[in-house]
Amino acid sequence: MSNLSHTEKKGLNISTKSFITAIVVLLGLMVLTYILTWVVPGGSYARTVDEAGNIIIDTTVGFRNIPGGIPFWKWLLSPVLVLGAEGNGSLIAVIVFLLVIGGVFNSLDKCGLMKYMLERITNRFGKNRYGLLMAVTLFFMAMGAFIGSFEECVPLVPIVVALSLKLGWDALTGMGMSLLAAGCGFAAGVCNPFTIGIAQELAGLPMFSGMWFRMLCFVLIYGLLLLFLYHHVKKIEKPLSEMVQQEASEPNREMNRGLICFVTILGIGILLVLSSVLFPVLQDYTMIIVAVMFLTAGISATLLSGLGIKRLGSTFGNGVVSILPAVLMILMANSIKYTLSEAHILDTLLHSAVLIAEILPKWIVILFIYLIVLVMNFFIASGSAKAFLLIPLIMPVAQIFGIPAQLCIVAFAFGDGFSNVFYPTNPVLLIGLGLADVNYVKWVKWSWKFQMLNLLLTSMLLLFGLWIGYC
Repeated sequence: MSNLSHTEKKGLNISTKSFITAIVVLLGLMVLTYILTWVVPGGSYARTVDEAGNIIIDTTVGFRNIPGGIPFWKWLLSPVLVLGAEGNGSLIAVIVFLLVIGGVFNSLDKCGLMKYMLERITNRFGKNRYGLLMAVTLFFMAMGAFIGSFEECVPLVPIVVALSLKLGWDALTGMGMSLLAAGCGFAAGVCNPFTIGIAQELAGLPMFSGMWFRMLCFVLIYGLLLLFLYHHVKKIEKPLSEMVQQEASEPNREMNRGLICFVTILGIGILLVLSSVLFPVLQDYTMIIVAVMFLTAGISATLLSGLGIKRLGSTFGNGVVSILPAVLMILMANSIKYTLSEAHILDTLLHSAVLIAEILPKWIVILFIYLIVLVMNFFIASGSAKAFLLIPLIMPVAQIFGIPAQLCIVAFAFGDGFSNVFYPTNPVLLIGLGLADVNYVKWVKWSWKFQMLNLLLTSMLLLFGLWIGYC
């Protein structure tokens, strides 16, 4: 219980150790990126606007060399300049979203509602904690696979981490059940509108066609993740009797009202996000929907739980301040892509990869496409942005080698999703690790085995898809 007590006391304050580790890693990557701007020549693909108004690469014009490089002062200020870069409205939205999460969770924590909710869940499901492990993991994977939720899952990560500690496990297990599961589902992408949907549209394929193969991938990846988590918890868990024999919380009328209010409003928000599959117009607003509903749920629940308006303002403000270190990490992570773009070497790296793909054997090409997306995801976290950048280049290469377009879409989704929960340049991962008080090095040491096993599994799935002619 000592770990849980620590979690309850700190709320969502990001620990100094986790913060320093992340900053050192990101600073090192920023320096390496700047060095790269001196080594790699500048280049650019011609762009065009498609029928939907999206900017994509014009493969009929191709690639040309242009002057590259970036002034030192611009690189130094890149974490700030990135805020004003073209197309970074989503970055600002993520930062605002995070600040809302920090304020709400600190208020929930200070009024005691978080602790009360966890005690109620533990008392109800504690004796079947492995069933809870399976259900929570499936929920987060489904959120990623069917509606493309990743950033939107962040508000639930601290709840799952605290629940994991309450059940006798650790913060890593909580991260695995929530953010890692969401990333795996996002990659399986059964009907993920932000990767599969956009990529299929750019490739001229029917929206969400070929779903049976991606559903097979989802089931196999879910099984692998469950085995990984089960193997981990069996090594580190406390005896269940210790957790069940904790003194049960007495029902509290105010807390019950607050809890019902919180779950109801947040549930409505999740249903709205789920309905985006049927109403595509909502897909561009899922993060806003979650943020507004979460803010509404948090404020209403804390007031009903007995926290006064004056104290709510104070705790909310303190929560926002406590989350500011994560904002710096996000800006540093996004500055890497900004530096590459400003130095005009991002297209050069992509062009070199395409040239290599054209001389490889057919069966290796599909794996190389997977690798290209994995590499580009280090620099560009947004799945939709990568789709507009890569799909117009991947499809002609696939046609040359007779590789089914559907299989290329799966390779794209794999390369985009799994590394989201491994690369230090992904802001959502940095946020999750900070909230869970897990430093990045510890996360890598814990998750790399799963990533390697998953890389092997997904590579075999791609080769299987090539063998059966999946289309």
